[in-house]
Amino acid sequence: MPDEKTTDFLAQLPRLQNGLKALGIQSRNGAEQLAKYGHHLLEQNQVMNLTAITDPDQVVDLHFLDSAALLTIGEDFQNKTMIDVGTGAGFPGLPLKILEPSLDLTLLDSLGKRVTWLSSVCEALSLDGVTCLHARAEEQALEQGFRDSFDFAVSRAVASLELLSELCLPYVKVGGKFLAMKSVDSGAETEGAARAIAKLGGRLLPRVDYTIPGTEVVHRVVVVEKIAPTPKGFPRRWAKMQKAPL
Repeated sequence: MPDEKTTDFLAQLPRLQNGLKALGIQSRNGAEQLAKYGHHLLEQNQVMNLTAITDPDQVVDLHFLDSAALLTIGEDFQNKTMIDVGTGAGFPGLPLKILEPSLDLTLLDSLGKRVTWLSSVCEALSLDGVTCLHARAEEQALEQGFRDSFDFAVSRAVASLELLSELCLPYVKVGGKFLAMKSVDSGAETEGAARAIAKLGGRLLPRVDYTIPGTEVVHRVVVVEKIAPTPKGFPRRWAKMQKAPL
């Protein structure tokens, strides 16, 4: 029998609408689409481990509005290409696509079952211009058409910035940006990753902190600009990256 949280998710529509308004985001039917996404997420989460956050209010705040906040950091996402590396249940990429339909989005994850589910969600929401890709990030970055190819790489994956940069920066074209979603206490981690970022063809730009509407939660986007092609040999194999970070 469906969980009450699942069937009740459409009741989150006012919270979504208010949150998007507080962020200054205008979208014709974005809140409705996000509510449908939330319904599918909590329904599938009963049989697949997609999210540890199951309270509908927190799903709105900590998944949807947190992802949507990337649209407020001063970047132009209109008609751009984006890859979400280690997307998991689709965050932050899928909410960004819902709210900025002109995005050409690739959702990449190493778990096939998640990718299959994401494809079904995109179909249920009638989203065009989304590629759901089952692959390892360090391997796909070596493929033609992916390396040095995207305007933006984004990631909310739980990994050090050194590792994330080696996984994500190879996808970004020169002049593009890697946006890493981090906590506000990531200052030392960011400073420690500066050398690796430079070696991979990037440079750190000023970070952007934001508060999730309706909460006291403050998160951070670490912004890395790609200023040169990533040298051959990167990314390395995952085991090598973990054993010997740049």
